[in-house]
Amino acid sequence: MDADDTRAVLNTSIQYIKGVGPRRAESFASRGIRTVADALLFLPRTYEDRRRVATIATLEIGQRVSFRARVEDFAVRRIGRSPRRQMFELLLGDDTGRITCRWFHFNQASFANRFRRGEWVRVAGKVSNYRGRRVLIHPDVEKVLTSADDAGEDFAAVVPVYPEIEGIYPKVVRRVMRRVVGNYSAHYPERLPAQMRQRLRLPGVDESLRLVHFPPRQADLAAYQQWRTPQQRRLVFEEFLLLQLGLALRRRRWKSNPAEVRAAPGELHRLAREMFGFELTGAQKRVLAEIAGDMAAAQPMNRLLQGDVGSGKTAVALLAALLARQAGAQTALMAPTEILAEQHFAKLGRVASRRLAGQPGLRLELLTSSVKGARREQVLAAVAAGQVDLLVGTHALLQQRVQFARLGLCIIDEQHRFGVMQRARLRQKGKQPHVLVMTATPIPRTMAMTLYGDLDVSVLDELPPGRVPIRTVVLRGNQASQAYRQVRREVEDGGQAYVVYPLVQESEKIDLRDASSMFERLRQGAFSGLSLGLLHGRMDADEKEQVMKRFARGQLQILVATTVIEVGIDVPRATVMVVEHAERFGLSQLHQLRGRVGRGRRPGSCFLVAHNLASEDARRRLQVMARTSDGFEIAEADLAIRGPGEFLGTRQSGLPVFAFGDLVRDADLLQLARDEARTLVEADPELKRPQHAALLEGLRQRWAGALALAEVG
Repeated sequence: MDADDTRAVLNTSIQYIKGVGPRRAESFASRGIRTVADALLFLPRTYEDRRRVATIATLEIGQRVSFRARVEDFAVRRIGRSPRRQMFELLLGDDTGRITCRWFHFNQASFANRFRRGEWVRVAGKVSNYRGRRVLIHPDVEKVLTSADDAGEDFAAVVPVYPEIEGIYPKVVRRVMRRVVGNYSAHYPERLPAQMRQRLRLPGVDESLRLVHFPPRQADLAAYQQWRTPQQRRLVFEEFLLLQLGLALRRRRWKSNPAEVRAAPGELHRLAREMFGFELTGAQKRVLAEIAGDMAAAQPMNRLLQGDVGSGKTAVALLAALLARQAGAQTALMAPTEILAEQHFAKLGRVASRRLAGQPGLRLELLTSSVKGARREQVLAAVAAGQVDLLVGTHALLQQRVQFARLGLCIIDEQHRFGVMQRARLRQKGKQPHVLVMTATPIPRTMAMTLYGDLDVSVLDELPPGRVPIRTVVLRGNQASQAYRQVRREVEDGGQAYVVYPLVQESEKIDLRDASSMFERLRQGAFSGLSLGLLHGRMDADEKEQVMKRFARGQLQILVATTVIEVGIDVPRATVMVVEHAERFGLSQLHQLRGRVGRGRRPGSCFLVAHNLASEDARRRLQVMARTSDGFEIAEADLAIRGPGEFLGTRQSGLPVFAFGDLVRDADLLQLARDEARTLVEADPELKRPQHAALLEGLRQRWAGALALAEVG
């Protein structure tokens, strides 16, 4: 069968599989299953062991069980007083006891003829509690010939449990899937080259699909449930490989374009000392050398800069902008929020305007939605005329009216908060500019490989000398007064403090009410006689800026705030922070908040006050915070606790949605897939060899949209 015939077979509508039909096809479609190919990739979410046969006396509430029993009685019973609400009740027994099965949605005619008193059946389901009695609701029941008979495909086996499809019983789903796998898995294309499969000892795709859907009777249940079988891992590897191939091709395509701006490294370390007044860390020097090497190369830079809180990413970004200026080019720095853009502008402006080696300092401008009227026109004109070296802004930089004279470097802060198209639109403001993207806090290695697999990676893994680890203390809600006493002591000793409240719900009103009410309570109570400021998301940009300036100047001793202070604010005198309802925050967010204190000469303290520790995940997060201040370790723990989607917010992050793979569980396979993909693309840069045709087709089908790779090949 040629490729076109195979494609036609796999595109067969699920409607035409025996037992489906038009109505059930709609239910399958709600799960994204429209064709046979879709169904083959609709894998079980877990597995149930029905090989062990229990007796009725041993069945416990809450257990998933499998047992044989004799039909003792059955009847249709009314539910309540309504004659129209009915259930079918089946009474079963064995030598050890009796139990009842109930169905609330049933076909009366078929159920009436389904059972006979005295016959044996095999039952599988979950034992529930109804008024102190054990019952099974909607179990799977099949007739068997004797009390010892194991007949039936869904019994005496490891049974797949598929994600629920509304309106279709699990048993029916399994029956349909058995037909699909039995008739069509052999037609699914083998994407992996034979040589690769042999070298990596991977099973074929047909075997993998068959055994992942329907394990053999002797299967290792734990291995299946943990996705450790060779067949499961093979499917995960293929999914990862296709993505990594796409990223490798995109990386190669990027490198095939000539850079418009090529910068000479110069005496960056000496310039850095002049600009900042301190020596760069070893990590900063290493990363700066990597960036300088990229910007001097014939191809444009495409680099991810990762670093822990306080590791000096902003200083590196500014020096990269200085390199661009020396090459006669401009830099655009895009931040996700107005407040962060304003903070970058203020922080960079303090040092960038100094004369360096007799040359004028960098000319900076700010462009956000708050820059309006004549001032906006001035900024736009200056940028277009090449009179601005570094333009700091938000999404406003993407507007059509923003025209650069010669854009040579794009710096994108908190990259995950921008979409792929936004990053591309900023790049299009220049001719093949260099690109440097930065993350607010470290992201896990596997996520970096997935989100930024086409980028070179630089890591700032060293903090500036003299920074002491922040003391972190976890307190219960009724112990909060301890934290407030420490705040008062620190402030009276010349320090400054933050008191942070969460956004309790996705509502700015609650944000405002919480911080505002506590601001008044603290001002009149625990912090009476001290100068307090309030900062929250509902304030306009001018108000926020005024409050932050007063805090930075030391005019305010305590800042009561929501998470708008999460990034950017740099106040060296701030030595203590209290985070209320700390259990509501993610790990990376807590780490970012904690990084706001202890930035000066005095050591910092962070009190995490938890009011509700019912959640196991919340307890784990706070334990991690108390144990370590290493942002890379915290990022890995956060990913393990929350999972990839919630870690970044899949919809806004551009994180691919994997059908099989898990970035935590399958980290080794992701690394293997990355290595294989890069080796393969080096050997066959366009995937034009015959043995790679199936891989290229699979890449187009699986990831073309996510990677914008439709034009590849």
